[in-house]
Amino acid sequence: MQFDIVIRNGMVVDGSGLARYRADIGIAAGRIVTIGKIRDSARENIDAEGHVVAPGFIDGHTHMDAQVFWDALGTCSCWHGVTSVVMGNCGFSLAPCPEKDKSLVIRNLERAEDISGAAMNAGVKWSWNTFSEYLDAVDRLPKGINYAAYVGHSALRTFVMGERAFTDEASPGDMDAMKRELRDAIRAGAAGLSTSRSPSHNTPQGQPVASRLATWDEVKQLVGVMGDLHSGVFEIAREQHLGEPDKQADFIQRMKTLAIESGVPATFGVISRRKYPNSWRPYLQMADEAAAAGGRMFIQTRSKWGGVILTFESNTPFDKLPVWRDIRNLPLAEQEAALRNPEMRRKLKEAATEQERQPDRAVGAEPRAANYDWIFLYDRVKPPYRSIAEIAKERSQDPFDTFVDLALEKHLKQFFFQPTNNEDEASVLEIMKHPRSIVTFSDSGAHVSQTIGSSVFTYLLDYWVRDKEAMTLEEAVRRSTFDTAAYWGLTGRGLLREGWAADLAIFDPDKVGPQLPTVDHDLPSGVRRLKEKSQGLLATIVNGQVLMRNNEHTGALPGQLLRGSAHE
Repeated sequence: MQFDIVIRNGMVVDGSGLARYRADIGIAAGRIVTIGKIRDSARENIDAEGHVVAPGFIDGHTHMDAQVFWDALGTCSCWHGVTSVVMGNCGFSLAPCPEKDKSLVIRNLERAEDISGAAMNAGVKWSWNTFSEYLDAVDRLPKGINYAAYVGHSALRTFVMGERAFTDEASPGDMDAMKRELRDAIRAGAAGLSTSRSPSHNTPQGQPVASRLATWDEVKQLVGVMGDLHSGVFEIAREQHLGEPDKQADFIQRMKTLAIESGVPATFGVISRRKYPNSWRPYLQMADEAAAAGGRMFIQTRSKWGGVILTFESNTPFDKLPVWRDIRNLPLAEQEAALRNPEMRRKLKEAATEQERQPDRAVGAEPRAANYDWIFLYDRVKPPYRSIAEIAKERSQDPFDTFVDLALEKHLKQFFFQPTNNEDEASVLEIMKHPRSIVTFSDSGAHVSQTIGSSVFTYLLDYWVRDKEAMTLEEAVRRSTFDTAAYWGLTGRGLLREGWAADLAIFDPDKVGPQLPTVDHDLPSGVRRLKEKSQGLLATIVNGQVLMRNNEHTGALPGQLLRGSAHE
């Protein structure tokens, strides 16, 4: 037989969690045709000697709903072996919404997810009203990777209620209209419904995003639509009741009851926080208890520290201070000159020192006020990192001056890292290894000037598998591929099996890992973002075509829209 591609001499880690084995893989017409010793010819041969051949990684938590319209390749995900993503998380989608009301959708996304309104206005060509029409628009786009999409609760509310979505409870008529649109969306192939009740999700005006105005009864009724259709996943950005055990217990009981009574799979993120150690444990217990009672819950978690990437090329902790604001609007060279001016530096330092005594009102991935014990020099992608306070002590210097001097040594292009979660590695590992946990939660497409998360998979392989030997390669690949596909019902993906979709990542297990970020201004209207590539990837194959070779784009755009099981 003539194959399109034969991958030869590789070590197959097939996504099942079973032991690796050596085999060739033959691909034709977008599918895996043969796994074994292949002597037949192929239009393209890939020599995978010394490499692992695995299913392409599947990211269940992205916000690429707008980006897919201006970035056909799917960066930064495609640079990390990702072949499929689920977008529209946390209640944020671009549909349903007519073009005349797109400002309402942009309001939900702009601050909560750090997706630029200018980029969305310039880069998204609106051609839909309903969610079904949005899916058709995505289906028509040239795409490098595969996309599934949630209906976002905030968009659903604004579609039906307009401005009232940000202030009012839904009326019975509003509920009927929302349920009707959601039902149509699920039948059109939506991956499910997402919502947010997180206090970190605010509009640029400081008000809650639309889904946060919903009562729990509204959430229950909408999830019930998916239960009636026996299709779709319910994703929620959780209520945060840190230090409030009674409120936390109430939320946990509501979530368990909803999952058990609706029969709809529920998923949410779980991370650890240094200020509230073990606050994550009740959510793992909740998933176990729901499963014991017949419900379905699964946990999304990250493999790496979460936090803010600081650099004078993008964000610092001081940007909103009046004396800093004018300086930060200058070109980088002029900022450097100002920081080298003793009198101006004195004024900037006084403002920064005063800020340390004020309440911190940052939300989400926004920079926090400076605490130099928890700001680190980001000159390597993996811990251990050196804090600014430690370096200042070595230099016998004030930490502010150390921060600025380190930046000036690189002409303000030095990166720093301000962690906000997952600082305790023992907790991270325990969450990742929980039987109902998957590694995902990259937030790719969101927070593009604030943080980087697309490397959750390459970091897992680099740090936890290779460096720490805390997880086997087989286990890490399964948690990044088949488990994810199974939870979201992405049929025929996530395993290397004959007849299944030919989505594969081929990597050197001794070299694979993320690289340090860069700053670019390549979004529509020249909006900046942080970019993060990886090393050690020989090839990424999507639907039987080589998308990336040595992490360079081949020109192919083989990605597809992945519609849910209720699609008619």
